[in-house]
Amino acid sequence: LERAADSELTVLIEGESGVGKELLARAIHAKSPRRDGPFVIADCSAIPEHLIESELFGHERGAFTGADRPRKGVVEEANGGTLFLDEIGELPLELQPKLLRMMEQREIRPVGSNTARPVDVRVVAATNRRLAEAARTGEFRNDLFYRLAVVRVAVPPLRERSEDVVPIARAMLRTLKQDPSAEVPEDFASMLVAYAWPGNVRELRNVIERYAVFGRDDEGLFPDATRVTRSAGDDLASLTY
Repeated sequence: LERAADSELTVLIEGESGVGKELLARAIHAKSPRRDGPFVIADCSAIPEHLIESELFGHERGAFTGADRPRKGVVEEANGGTLFLDEIGELPLELQPKLLRMMEQREIRPVGSNTARPVDVRVVAATNRRLAEAARTGEFRNDLFYRLAVVRVAVPPLRERSEDVVPIARAMLRTLKQDPSAEVPEDFASMLVAYAWPGNVRELRNVIERYAVFGRDDEGLFPDATRVTRSAGDDLASLTY
């Protein structure tokens, strides 16, 4: 990703919810030649289907009921910078050709307009779906998949990289406490490593935030104590409430 950041290549980040895909997208932008331009997010899973074309490409006044003024879409807002398309796998099939055209022709046509506008954006996309499989079965356009997957990176879930848990927790704790020397106690660290982290890094942050305020004696520190493996030794007993 560091090598890809310094280029104009399109990047597709795949991984479970909570692994830090948006954080990686922001890091790509921050290390890219476009770092001084905007970083604009479009969450394809959160935009109502009837509004998503307008949200992406903008609209002209009178384009539809309620469009009382022209509006830029997120693609145009990202001009000169990076457009992060989160949960790209949720983009409706009928809009995928328009996104493909934007990426290939570097232009957009707002809803209600007969005129194309040039755009200059770098696209970074993310998904928690198996997008290659969706493309194979026709649930996602095959041509758009390959246009997005110029650089394709799979982010493993936190349970598969236990060696990262304590360093991430330490960095979070230092930020929360505003103390660059804050450390994760050894007994608490063993509990963190033993936990299965179904919510990935997002859940780890929740635990560290609670720990920073309440300490390790908080009964709600680990939401599901049954996911702590027996490798935690005696610390397991302290999690059985």
